[in-house]
Amino acid sequence: MKGIEIRNLVKKWGNFHAVDDVSFQVPQGTLTVLLGPSGCGKSTILRMIAGLEDVGAGQVHIAGRDVTHQDAAKRGVSMVFQSYALFPHLNVRENILFGLKVRRVPRDERDKRLIEAARMVGLEELLDRKPANLSGGQRQRVALTRTIVANQPVCLMDEPLSNLDAKLRAEMRDEIHSLQRKLALTMVYVTHDQIEAMSMADQVVLLKDGRIEQIGTPAELYETPATTFAARFLGMPPMNVMRLGQIEDGGALNGAVPPGAPDWLLGVRPENIHFAEQGLAVEVTAVDYMGAETVLRLRHGSQNLMARIAGQATAALGAKLRVAWRPGDIHLFDEKGIRRGGKEAVPPVPA
Repeated sequence: MKGIEIRNLVKKWGNFHAVDDVSFQVPQGTLTVLLGPSGCGKSTILRMIAGLEDVGAGQVHIAGRDVTHQDAAKRGVSMVFQSYALFPHLNVRENILFGLKVRRVPRDERDKRLIEAARMVGLEELLDRKPANLSGGQRQRVALTRTIVANQPVCLMDEPLSNLDAKLRAEMRDEIHSLQRKLALTMVYVTHDQIEAMSMADQVVLLKDGRIEQIGTPAELYETPATTFAARFLGMPPMNVMRLGQIEDGGALNGAVPPGAPDWLLGVRPENIHFAEQGLAVEVTAVDYMGAETVLRLRHGSQNLMARIAGQATAALGAKLRVAWRPGDIHLFDEKGIRRGGKEAVPPVPA
């Protein structure tokens, strides 16, 4: 296939599997996000695609070519790092053009690419400044412009926005996504931030402990998580996951749960919980008012859960009330945390 294909990728340090038999495809012209907590292997995978890390086993294919053991400079990829990787003694213009000069691109072509790319990201007035005189957002724009002028079909990004404040991150997310689509780049983007993944990705590869937990669109991972890890990782607040055997009022389950499964887990998104005359008995342990919504922290016996209510909720701290949800909003997981029902079931992750 054109684009990127990862086949059974493995990376070990001693007995530690940083990447353990990972396979996925990135269709040409799409954006795939490698998502997961720190230490899950996502940056290691990106570096193996780029040729900056040796592959222990498996293969990396780019545009139909096996590049597993090919030099990084010959893979046809550009990369944007978290640290910007700018030369402090060079101005913006020189930083952007450095790679083109090394590859001996003719001057007229270099200048043409510079003007076009700088206009795209709003750097025309900053070309003579040094990195020390730029804000974090402007430095990241320089790194992004350097990628654009490289004119490579594959772009790899390793947590490029983690050094920016929340407002700038939102602006840069939109900018990167817009440029990816406009230039039809095949992009792999590493982040631990679910908002970046949900708002930008065509495809999300969710990783845990060096292995793939689930692959799908943001909507697929959110609506039908394959495991309790996926259910809790995506969502703000995360999905409530309760052990069936510890739910004291079986009537609150609306008959949607099969009998004889006390070790199974029931998942409900906080936004699907509402106040009710009949339902699960809970106590309010905290109220977080956020303007457009209120998050209630609740306790049922020994289990904690959260409800997300539109606007300002009237429930007081310590109040005892009942909550419910529609049967169709239930997610069921077995004792190992593998999806077994509720909503539209997805195939379980292989053991």
